[in-house]
Amino acid sequence: MAIRNIRIMGDEVLTKRCKEITTMTPRLKMLIEDMAETMYDANGVGLAACQVGVLKRIVVIDVSEEGNDLMVFINPEIIETDGEQEGYEGCLSVPDKSGWVKRPNRVVVKALNEDLQPFTLEGEGLLARAILHECEHLDGHLYVEHVEGGEQGLISNEKLRTEEE
Repeated sequence: MAIRNIRIMGDEVLTKRCKEITTMTPRLKMLIEDMAETMYDANGVGLAACQVGVLKRIVVIDVSEEGNDLMVFINPEIIETDGEQEGYEGCLSVPDKSGWVKRPNRVVVKALNEDLQPFTLEGEGLLARAILHECEHLDGHLYVEHVEGGEQGLISNEKLRTEEE
């Protein structure tokens, strides 16, 4: 396993649509392991393959407090959303910044697991936010498109921590 470089906003790879996966290979399994290690190392809750420069439809997410509940989504597709939540959101590809974002509070996603077996998952709250955020990466979109006030609405995480205290 290896920690990969996270691509930063402005990198063209983050604007491209990722390609579907039809077969699992040892290289893709290694990519998934590297993505998880990279996400945990950066203290993130989600990471899309394009964020490490690979245009494949793979997302890893772990919203658990302990960081021990890794979920892998291959070719994820949002099939239902409901409700509304709003709050500050950040991204490993937009380091040290957060922005106020409204998203659905509940999401249903269908995807394939690491063995390319289909599954459906319903998520609420932070999990719904993470699924929606990461799936948008796969289509070449960043969360700043949803930030109230656009890029000008981003604030430093240090300032956000100060305001919360």
